[in-house]
Amino acid sequence: QVQLVESGGGLVQAGGSLKLSCAASGSSSSINVMAWYRQAPGKQRELVAKITSGDSTNYADSVKGRFTISRDSAKDTVYLQMNSLKPEDTAVYYCYVLVGLRNYQFWGQGTQVTVSS
Repeated sequence: QVQLVESGGGLVQAGGSLKLSCAASGSSSSINVMAWYRQAPGKQRELVAKITSGDSTNYADSVKGRFTISRDSAKDTVYLQMNSLKPEDTAVYYCYVLVGLRNYQFWGQGTQVTVSS
């Protein structure tokens, strides 16, 4: 069982920045993909950004140029640097990983990001 511990959420004014972190523990297999999803009230959960073990990245169109995902494989930690935040970025942000040959998926508990206008 993999545990994911997120940190870094909070309240920020529009135009500000936040950096989220997610540390994974308990995995005896390789972590293939690390990602961030978000879910705003009344909306479906959506992919924000993901990074593979080969450091290939993908971003949602709405965050391209503003958010940067990175990972420290030695620490099994993924980061999300969020710049130029907008009120529409307000959501609960969830860490997500795919682990091992069968790509078992695990979710973090979520961290709230609130951007005020």
